[in-house]
Amino acid sequence: MITGNDLTALGYKPGKWFRDALEHINGNNLGGDDMKRYLEEVCPKYIEPHATPPGYNKNIRAETGEEQENVNSVFRAMDGLMRTPTIVAGAVMPDACPTGSEQIPVGGVVVAKNAIHPSMHSADICCSVMVTNFGNVSPAAVLNAAHTVTHFGAGGRAEYSVLPKELEEKLRGNRYMCTERSMGFATAHLGTQGDGNHFLFVGRSRATGETMMVTHHGSRGLGANLYTKGMKVAEVFRKEISPKTSDKNAWIPYDTDEGKAYWEALQLVREWTKLNHETIHDATAQALACIPHNRFWNEHNFVFKDGDLFYHAKGATPLDDKFVPDSHYGLRLVPLNMSQPVLVVKGETTGSNLGFAPHGAGRNISRGAHKRANTHKTADQLFHEETAGLDVRFFSRNIDISELPSAYKNAASVKRQMQEFGLGEVVDEIMPYGCIMAGDWEADAPWRKKKRK
Repeated sequence: MITGNDLTALGYKPGKWFRDALEHINGNNLGGDDMKRYLEEVCPKYIEPHATPPGYNKNIRAETGEEQENVNSVFRAMDGLMRTPTIVAGAVMPDACPTGSEQIPVGGVVVAKNAIHPSMHSADICCSVMVTNFGNVSPAAVLNAAHTVTHFGAGGRAEYSVLPKELEEKLRGNRYMCTERSMGFATAHLGTQGDGNHFLFVGRSRATGETMMVTHHGSRGLGANLYTKGMKVAEVFRKEISPKTSDKNAWIPYDTDEGKAYWEALQLVREWTKLNHETIHDATAQALACIPHNRFWNEHNFVFKDGDLFYHAKGATPLDDKFVPDSHYGLRLVPLNMSQPVLVVKGETTGSNLGFAPHGAGRNISRGAHKRANTHKTADQLFHEETAGLDVRFFSRNIDISELPSAYKNAASVKRQMQEFGLGEVVDEIMPYGCIMAGDWEADAPWRKKKRK
C-alpha cells in the first residue's frame, strides 16, 4: 500500500490532496510510471512569484533630502511587492510612505488578477471622507454642534447603536460578518471616529463661501475584525497555492466561495462606514436645526473591482467613476493637514495614475521620529505655533503633536505633483476654520497613569 510518506519521498508536498490521491492510487493499484503520471496530473501547481516583476508608475518626486530617503524606501518596498504573482500593475502617489518591507505603501495602488489581498487594504478598511454643505451657517456653530455629537478614542457608544434592519440582515447573512463579535462592533461603534489621523474638519468653500464639514474615519472594529479573518483565510490559500509568496501578501482567490463571500463582506463594510459618516453628519444637522444642501463621500483605503482585476488602494483616492458606485458628479475629497484646505478634485484614468489620486499629504518620517525631532519644544508651544488662527481641538484634551501640520509632507509640494503627474484637477478648496481630532487619548489610560505614579 502506498502511503503519504511514499509521496513525500517522491518530492510531493503534503496537503489535503494527499487523501484523495492515495485513495485513487491504492484503489486502482497504480504503481511505477502510471502512478507518477497520475500524481503529476493531480498534484497542486504552485504559483511562483514573478521572476521579472511588472513595472509600476512613479507619480512622485523627492524635493528634499528627507523626502528622497522616504521615496527610496517606498520604491524598495514596491520593488519587492511587485514580485507577488497575482500583481499585474501598480502606481505610487506623491503622498507615499512605506509600511514595511515588500508591503504596499500608504499612497500605493496595486492591481491584482482574480485576487483580494487583505494586507493591501489593511485593518482600517474603507478609511474615507465625507463632506456636508451647511450653507450659510457659521463655521463656529457647525464645529460646536459637531463636537457635541461625534466621538473619538477607544470604545463605542450607546446613542446610535441601532442598525437599519436591512443592513443587519445582510451582515448576519455573510459568513465573515455574522459572528456576535462583528455584530457587536457594528452597533457599538456607530457614531465614532477612532483615533490617529481621523478628524472632523470645518471650513468654507473657496468658490461659494458656504460652510462645509468633512469627516475622516474608517470602519472601526467591524473592518478590523474582517481584516483579521481575511488574513487567516488568505494564509491558508498561500500555503496551498503559493508558499514562496510572502505571508504579508497572501491572497484569497476571488473565484472561490471564500473569495466571493469576502468581496461581499467588503461591500458591507463600505455600506456600514458610509452609514457611520452619515450618522455624525445627520446628528450635527439636527443639533443645528438645519437642512444640509448636499453631501458626497469617497473611500481612499479599499479594494475596487473592474472585471477580474482588483485595484488595492492603500491610501489612494479613486478618480474614475467606475470605482465609485455612488459618485456625486465625479467629485472627490483630498485632505492635506489641519492648517491646509481640503481639496475638491475631479479626474479620469490615465496611463500612469491607474484611475487614482493621492489621499492626502502623507508623511516623510514616522510619528515617533517626528516626536523625537521636536523634544526641544513643549507640546503647547508646537500647538500654538502651528495652529494659530484656527479652532483646533483634541477630543481627549491631550495634544498629539504627531498630527500637527509639521508631521506631514509639504502640502504645496503634494499639490504641485498632483498637477505634474495628472492626478486630478482641483475644482474647489475647503478653507480651514477648525477641526477635532482624538489627540493622545491613551495619555490618561489607567496603565499609563499607574506607570507615571
